[in-house]
Amino acid sequence: MNGFLFIDKPKDWTSRDVCNRLQHLFHEKKVGHTGTLDPFATGLLIVCFGNATKTIPLLEDADKEYLAELTLGTKTATGDLTGEVIETQKIGDISISQIKAVLVSLIGEMDQIPPMTSAVHVNGRKLYTYHYQGQEIERKPRKITIKSCELLSFSQNTIIFKCRVSKGTYLRTLGETIAEKLETVGYLSNLRRLKIADFDVRDSSTLENVKLESLLSLTDVLTRYVPFIIVDDRQAQKVKNGMEITIENILPKYDKIMVMNEKRECLAIYNRLSGSLFKC
Repeated sequence: MNGFLFIDKPKDWTSRDVCNRLQHLFHEKKVGHTGTLDPFATGLLIVCFGNATKTIPLLEDADKEYLAELTLGTKTATGDLTGEVIETQKIGDISISQIKAVLVSLIGEMDQIPPMTSAVHVNGRKLYTYHYQGQEIERKPRKITIKSCELLSFSQNTIIFKCRVSKGTYLRTLGETIAEKLETVGYLSNLRRLKIADFDVRDSSTLENVKLESLLSLTDVLTRYVPFIIVDDRQAQKVKNGMEITIENILPKYDKIMVMNEKRECLAIYNRLSGSLFKC
């Protein structure tokens, strides 16, 4: 069983819970996922089976699109609705034009400090393990990119916005940043992932209706995300042996390429060494 299932993760499930459920349902030992969703969040989760788990680092680099609900005037310990309230502030007169201006100002590259409730490793431990022990650890800011950020609605103390972001972006932290720029505090009261790269949650299955027939092959998914070439039997053997190969006419912006045989079966993902030389 090698391939992918697109799952619409339900609320109050961890991403690992989803994998465990599918592992039990389809009796597959190797099951993983790309892009962890917090338990309170819903939306697209790409679950990988068998050899497809080897592509997880590749797919995790993809941009992601979210629909978020930000509640103003209250700050929680986790930045979302699951945490205890630690601060409240009055909300001033905020106009739609102000909110739009703040969202536009966020577009581009910025530094973001991972929240203490994240799974980022510091000194060999995940940050949330320190958080649950009541410790605050110094974290280094990380570069992220906000590709787009669009206001959908604003009513009373609630902002609903849609954004497309790079790998490693914490939406809870982004929500708090938006609130700060509006001179108040806030937390994410809802979050839904709409897309990973150009894969859409509308093409996903729920855990209640998922079927093995929905499994997508490595070729189905990866040809939509990475460039690919088809090699003859001689080169295919080199690829199977993990040898370096020369691939001409690949644009410099592509540092990864999928190699397929003449049956259009995925053989490997190759990385550019230099020029036209690629290595598995």
